[in-house]
Amino acid sequence: MTPPDRHPQPYSDLDIDIDTQEAVLPLDHGDLYVRQDGPADAPALLLIHGSATSSRSWDALVPLLTASHRVIRVDLPGHGRSSEPADRRYETSAQARTVSAAMDRLGVSRVTTVAHSSGGYTATALAEQRPDLVDALVLINTGPGMDAFIDKGGAPMDPAQWPPTDEQVRAFASTGFRAGYEVPQGLVDELRSMSFHALSASMQASIAYVSRQPLPDRLKAVGKPLQVIFGDQDRRWRPSSAGDYQVVPGAQIESLPGAGHTPILEEPQQTAALLLAFTRS
Repeated sequence: MTPPDRHPQPYSDLDIDIDTQEAVLPLDHGDLYVRQDGPADAPALLLIHGSATSSRSWDALVPLLTASHRVIRVDLPGHGRSSEPADRRYETSAQARTVSAAMDRLGVSRVTTVAHSSGGYTATALAEQRPDLVDALVLINTGPGMDAFIDKGGAPMDPAQWPPTDEQVRAFASTGFRAGYEVPQGLVDELRSMSFHALSASMQASIAYVSRQPLPDRLKAVGKPLQVIFGDQDRRWRPSSAGDYQVVPGAQIESLPGAGHTPILEEPQQTAALLLAFTRS
């Protein structure tokens, strides 16, 4: 696998010293960036990021997982180092098909899929499409339905003034973390590097997907083992809405005290401990 030309600094300041492979896979609807860490023969974890971020949002968590897992990350279309879809469409089902094609290209036959925020919608769609591929799901601060959304936000991003300033991005992203947590500069830079269409279309696609059918109902039909992790200080989704997933038989619901919407960066040690306990079970 040939590494891409760009190597931006990670969101975290951890020194990552693990076996790594990077590649940009040419797929039918655009190029997809993929990174793999850890032993190639270990059980596979597929990590899917949320809107307006990239695979780098997992940087603090990955070193805690690679002793026991092959960790596979992707940049969803239009995010990070992946190109926009050729047709410029961002439907959640299409994003799941792209991820599915990438797993086939890598020769991955079984994965536990771990997703943060709206990445949970792509993960669920992937399980709907490929029950043969997805063994289990872990959803981290993924809103179950639009009635649980509490972040009304500030002024919307203006396409006429794109790209936004760092200050505008920080205001937009601030509720993605617990109060007082500094928005990482890497996230700011990546959001500014996206096109306005990629940002808005991917977010609208997520809203459309969960509005058609709430996630707990979808996951109940999928019938896969499920863990839900939720920071109890989430300022985007009502933290108590994690209980909505209890309709899924056997679902494990975990609350992270003091964590906001992004515990994978805010509390990586606690998040990894919960995730690893679930995979061992």
